Amino acid sequence: MTQYPLFSADDFRARALDQKGMPLEEAWKAHGDHALNPLFVARAQELKLRDAAVLIPVIDDGEKASVILTQRTATLRKHSGQIAFPGGSIDPEDNSPEEAALREAEEEIGLSRMFVEPVGRLPTYFTPTGFRITPILSVVKRGFELKLNPAEVDDVFEVPLPFLMDEANHQRGSRVLDGVERHFFLMPYGERNIWGITAGILRTLYERLYA
Repeated sequence: MTQYPLFSADDFRARALDQKGMPLEEAWKAHGDHALNPLFVARAQELKLRDAAVLIPVIDDGEKASVILTQRTATLRKHSGQIAFPGGSIDPEDNSPEEAALREAEEEIGLSRMFVEPVGRLPTYFTPTGFRITPILSVVKRGFELKLNPAEVDDVFEVPLPFLMDEANHQRGSRVLDGVERHFFLMPYGERNIWGITAGILRTLYERLYA
C-alpha cells in the first residue's frame, strides 16, 4: 500500500480500499459495541429490520483529515438530539446503500454528491430500534457549502480524524435496556458527547482501518 501521511484523506482512502480481517458480511459480529453485546446482537437479528445507510464523510484537509458529524433535532421520534452521521432509511428508488447515503446527506445537510467519493463500506451495524445500517466510507473535497434541514438537523460540525481514531479517546459506558445490560462506547469531544450508534460505528472504523 502506498505510504501517505497517517490520518490524511489519501491514507484513509487507501485503508478503506484495502481492509484486512474478516469479510464484511461476517465481520459485524467481531467489531465495535457488537462485540460487547452478543446477546443484544442475537436478539436484533430476530427483529423485523429496516435497511438504512449512513455516510462517513472524511474531509480531505491535507495531512490531517476531519469527519463531518451532525446533531439531530430534539423533536425527532428516534435518536433525537444525538450526534449522528448523515443518513437514513434506504428507499425503494435507491439503487444501493451508497445512493441512499448520498441522497440523505444532500437532504439533511445539503452536502452535494459532486464533492463526495464513496471508497468502501464497514460491516453492518444493527440498532436496538430495528435498523440494519450499512456505513459508507467516503472522502469529501473542500469547496462544499452546507444547508441544514431544520426538521432533522440542529447543527453540523467537524471532528479531527486523529482524535476519533485514538483509542485513548474511546470510553465505555453501560445502561440497562429491557432488562439487559447494554454496553456502548463514548467519545466526548469538547461539549459534544459522541456515543451510541455513532460511537459504535467509529469504533468499528478504528478496528478495521487503524488498530
